[in-house]
Amino acid sequence: MNRSMTTTAFTLDGYKIVKSLGIVRGITVRSRSVFGSIGGSLQTILGGNISIFTNLCEKARKEAYEMLLEHAETLGANAIIGVRYDGNEVIQGVTEVLCYGTAVVVEPENA
Repeated sequence: MNRSMTTTAFTLDGYKIVKSLGIVRGITVRSRSVFGSIGGSLQTILGGNISIFTNLCEKARKEAYEMLLEHAETLGANAIIGVRYDGNEVIQGVTEVLCYGTAVVVEPENA
C-alpha cells in the first residue's frame, strides 16, 4: 500500500471513497531492556530528550503502522482513513502500541 494513501482525516483529497472495508489495526507490545532502563534513567537525571525511550517508542509506532498497512492490504484496501495511535501500559515496563483506522477503497474524483 502506498503510504501517501493513509491519513488521520476522514477524507482523502482528490479521491472518493467507493467502499468501506472496516476497522484495521496493527498492534505491538514492547518492553524496555535492563540496559535501556538504566540508560533512560541516567538520561532523566540530565533532563531533556530521553533518546533511548524516544527511539523505543518510535520503533514500536513504526512496527504497529506497518502491521496496519499489511492488515488493510489483506482486505483489498488501497487507502486508510482516520488513522490513530493508542498506547497502554500492560504491566510495569511493558507497553502496548496500537495503530488503527478504517480501510477503504478509493478512486480519483475525476474517474
